[in-house]
Amino acid sequence: MPIAPSLLSSSSSVSQFLPKFPNPTRFNVTSRSRVATVVAASVTDIAGVDSTTIAVLGGGSVAALAAMVSLTDPERRRKLQAEEVGGGDKEVVREYFNSTGFERWRKIYGETDEVNRVQKDIRLGHAKTVENAMLMLTEEGSLAGVTVCDAGCGTGLLSIPLAKEGAIVSASDISAAMVAEAEMKAKQQLPEENLPRFEVNDLESLSGKYNTVVCLDVLIHYPQNKADGMIAHLASLAEKRVILSFAPKTFYYDILKRIGELFPGPSKATRAYLHSEADVERALRKVGWKISKRGLTTTQFYFSRLIEAVPM
Repeated sequence: MPIAPSLLSSSSSVSQFLPKFPNPTRFNVTSRSRVATVVAASVTDIAGVDSTTIAVLGGGSVAALAAMVSLTDPERRRKLQAEEVGGGDKEVVREYFNSTGFERWRKIYGETDEVNRVQKDIRLGHAKTVENAMLMLTEEGSLAGVTVCDAGCGTGLLSIPLAKEGAIVSASDISAAMVAEAEMKAKQQLPEENLPRFEVNDLESLSGKYNTVVCLDVLIHYPQNKADGMIAHLASLAEKRVILSFAPKTFYYDILKRIGELFPGPSKATRAYLHSEADVERALRKVGWKISKRGLTTTQFYFSRLIEAVPM
């Protein structure tokens, strides 16, 4: 699922929520030619979302609050979650997106007005990532007859537009609930002959060969040592290009994510991992791929790096 870098699902997309303080301010912080929008937001907005959340605070606030991180023990909380479902990160993700996480993210990825301003902002951010991915996919020509693997399809936000463009889509997600939702939406919008082939599967178990493999906002569920293997596996399925999006790891985002763990919210959430662009590029080059295009989506509460890779 693409967890929106709320930091969340294997399909669900990457997403970031920021705690909010009185007299919210907004400013820009430049780091290695990247501009990160820093916003102060309110905890009341975030509480209704969940703790797969990234806090984005700024300036002196980061330095002051960073010290508070040591007062929390998110690692212990995550271990307890894993023990409850009898496994590691993958099992936690599967359980979450088949239960409370599914209901929450179905609203965020849907059209209902039953979302708060943070959730709505994440919806807009993820939609922009999908839009940018579609631009990458279509700018070199028609997708008619092109085979595409949508790895971590969530509720079908990318699979359905791909199918409408004539692509032959294989879509999968670790969450059976997400796959059922995506399949239902596809049947409402597409003729039977254009329907994607949906299946419940995790990234490690995907097989086959495709012209293009797309994986949006899913790597957020994988630590870097496992993400390297996932990137290599996804590249092995692709013939011409791989498109990935992930929550970028910078000094500020890393500290802010840690601060966000001070506000776990009322429900359980999955563990969220940030990835440096250099690490992702290194993993791709190791298996013979190079980055050909780059993009970045940022809103107040969502940020996601988008890349396209091709064989070297």
